[in-house]
Amino acid sequence: MRKIYILDTNVLLYDPRAIFKFADNEVIIPITVIEEIDHFKKDENETGRNARQVSRFLDDLRVKGQLSKGVELEEGGVLKVDLGSGKGNRLNALFTKRQADISILSIALDVKERASDQTVIFLTKDTNLRIRADALGLTAEDYEPNIILLDELYRGWREVSWPTEQVELLVKEGEVELNGLKPCPNEMLLVRSNGGDNRSVLAKAAQDQTKAKLIRDSKRSVWGIHPRNLEQTLAFDLLLDDSIRLVTLVGKAGTGKTLLAIAAGLHKVNDENIYHRLLVSRPVFPLGRELGFLPGDLEEKLLPWMQPIFDNIELLASANSNREKRRGQSNYGYQELINLGMLAIEPLTYIRGRSIPNQYLIVDEAQNLTPHEIKTIITRSGENTKMVITGDPYQIDNPYVDSSNNGLTYVVEKFKNEKIGGHMTLSKGERSPLAELASNIL
Repeated sequence: MRKIYILDTNVLLYDPRAIFKFADNEVIIPITVIEEIDHFKKDENETGRNARQVSRFLDDLRVKGQLSKGVELEEGGVLKVDLGSGKGNRLNALFTKRQADISILSIALDVKERASDQTVIFLTKDTNLRIRADALGLTAEDYEPNIILLDELYRGWREVSWPTEQVELLVKEGEVELNGLKPCPNEMLLVRSNGGDNRSVLAKAAQDQTKAKLIRDSKRSVWGIHPRNLEQTLAFDLLLDDSIRLVTLVGKAGTGKTLLAIAAGLHKVNDENIYHRLLVSRPVFPLGRELGFLPGDLEEKLLPWMQPIFDNIELLASANSNREKRRGQSNYGYQELINLGMLAIEPLTYIRGRSIPNQYLIVDEAQNLTPHEIKTIITRSGENTKMVITGDPYQIDNPYVDSSNNGLTYVVEKFKNEKIGGHMTLSKGERSPLAELASNIL
């Protein structure tokens, strides 16, 4: 039996194409949602762009028929804009605020009364609105088209046990057949010998998934930074491999995601000259209350948002300075790198429409991006550009995403079977004993 899905405003602002994702079922948009969409359409951000896209979709459908009576969709379903019956006053005594929510709930109740023999589902990403809808007897659900459970998220490496002869062949030849093991392309392997000698080596699955290749230089230092644990060692290999064009790093606070990515980027740009510039970017989302408008020019306004990036670069510049002094060579500080055009730090706000060639691009705090936003960013990648996406799904400030449907986890799952992609989950904090303890117990 055909189901009826009623969409809240935040569903369409999160995913404008949600209209077309319910197969042959009926999709209802309350007229109040159209009013709210109109309110957001002038915003110069992703929400505003999504609002304008929803309006374009509805206008195209309007040409095919009258929305209030229902317009057939290509997937076999029907889209209808519901005007309601005007019975919303019955909810005013229960809910004294958010008149838009009252109107939407009223229309949802009307639909349920009219279609008593059908399953009616109210979809909203507003937790409190789901609670209110449930209290009124409506079936309310979250809209999660790309839900990914963190416990099941691909971690980028695995431990395997092989015969001693196979381990020795890997060390001698540098590669060995996988013999039935089917890892993802570029998946890292901790290979242990099962012959009783406790020998272990690091390897990486070839992009064709038929062989494992030995990781020889696992202790290398990059810009004065040494990997402190297994995961950081494996992450460095992915970051320094020019054949891998997209690397995702997921980990809690203090695991070194951003520091490792910037160190590898500076090495590739400054030492090996593989890329023309290191570009570091991040979304602008505040932690807690905003402080209002910030004074100064664009660079001064961005300083509070980009300060974590500068902190990492200052640490790397200091570590590299000590290394270069011992070698008797000159060294660049981060300001010199910026002045020479080898380093740029920008917000993600104005990335739409750009083409970014020959750069080592790092997108930090990507857990605050929607799947649509992450797609927009990755498609900016030009010829000979490598992109590194980092973030912590447990530290989300964007009210429109959560740990299971954000852009970071979305791209990890979508690219895990692609030959040009690599991923590493970092679990051990290395910032300080205090930071690691706080991350674990608070």
